[in-house]
Amino acid sequence: MTSGVLVAFEGIDASGKSTQARRVAAAHDAVLTFEPGDTPLGAELRRWLLDKSEPMSPSTEALLMLADRAHHVHHLIAPTLASGRSVVTDRYLASTLAYQGYGRGVDLDALHSATALAVGNCRPHLTVLLDVPVDVADARRAPEASDRFESADTGFRERVRDGFLALAASSSDPWVVIDGTAELDVVDAAVDAALASLAWPQ
Repeated sequence: MTSGVLVAFEGIDASGKSTQARRVAAAHDAVLTFEPGDTPLGAELRRWLLDKSEPMSPSTEALLMLADRAHHVHHLIAPTLASGRSVVTDRYLASTLAYQGYGRGVDLDALHSATALAVGNCRPHLTVLLDVPVDVADARRAPEASDRFESADTGFRERVRDGFLALAASSSDPWVVIDGTAELDVVDAAVDAALASLAWPQ
């Protein structure tokens, strides 16, 4: 049986990645998933990760994210791909590198090694980065958004955005960067063009 395709959508909050992930999953009959939290164990980890009232060191935050990912891969992503069905995920391994590495200052070499342990062979066939300036994303966000990451200062979000762009420029995995400030139909078309070369199961 042919393995499914794994596509990851990345970007800062309010970049449009979730909208595109939902659309692409529906168009290709793929399983739509997200990180952190799309398993029963992951939901508990997500609750702790997003609760800004609970103090947490950057390394603790990173390790909880990686625990969620390892569980997510083992229990959902890898079995789905092995069954021949594709997976579209709203956030994946690049988010940890961007948020906890570039954003929080956790050692990037250590994060790369730990991420490799968490995902094994489940590397994305393509990572799609929806890039928007932080001020544009801030204008799009709901005013009540106040979890650990959404409530971080502008400097943190700028570092995360810069981190995503640096990863896209340097990764050995396939990436495409799409201007998330364009009109929705233009973004749709750019995403579809980037995905056209993938060997989606029939």
